[in-house]
Amino acid sequence: MDEREQHLTTTEARAGTTPHMTRYILPISLGLVVIVFALILFVWR
Repeated sequence: MDEREQHLTTTEARAGTTPHMTRYILPISLGLVVIVFALILFVWR
């Protein structure tokens, strides 16, 4: 068996780049959920 350690850079290990879409998608979807629940609350009153 070959016992040598393989050293990879962060980009090589994840095989690509990180587009950072979570920082936009998470707050937008959270805001939409809050708006929808607020509308449901006001409609059912």
